[in-house]
Amino acid sequence: MPVRVTLIAAARGSSLLAERFDDDRPLDQAGWGEVQRAAHALVPLAVAELRYCSPTPRSRATGDGLGLTPLAQPALRDCDMGRWRGLTLGEAMAREPEAVDAWLADPYSTAHGGESLVEFVQRVGGWLDTRPADDGVRIVAVAEPAVVRAALVHALRAHPSTYWNLDVRPLSTATLIGHAGRWNLRFDSHHERV
Repeated sequence: MPVRVTLIAAARGSSLLAERFDDDRPLDQAGWGEVQRAAHALVPLAVAELRYCSPTPRSRATGDGLGLTPLAQPALRDCDMGRWRGLTLGEAMAREPEAVDAWLADPYSTAHGGESLVEFVQRVGGWLDTRPADDGVRIVAVAEPAVVRAALVHALRAHPSTYWNLDVRPLSTATLIGHAGRWNLRFDSHHERV
């Protein structure tokens, strides 16, 4: 039986338009409300033998709010955005439009002085591929939506530009079943969450 990794996107810490690169703000009021509304459907994931989260305050709070008591994993941190850390995409575009265009067009670009998209996907994928290989192990990880997107690109062996086509909403889940180098994406119905 393969390893089963369920990824949960952290609840939001701000409105979508106010999202900042490498945002380490805690959950806002709307985020806490989202966690409370989703808890009944996601609580069954707490049976997982291993429970992790990104080292961000909102990922930790989301995991704790769902009763997971997750262990922070540095490899699940958001993409290192270099000098754009703390800026919105609009603010970065206003300051460095050519650099933002290069970063969006080229997955190897480090125009911001941080991590390229390819490096980010490889880091998150490395974490995924080194999960315990004991048959039947269930793992749950709460992470920033960007981290969930990176994990899916890696697991599906998709081109890095696919990252931009994945829409990961707060508190959405994705389950990967398999082992290093061979992952399958599984969609669960609402009544079957474990």
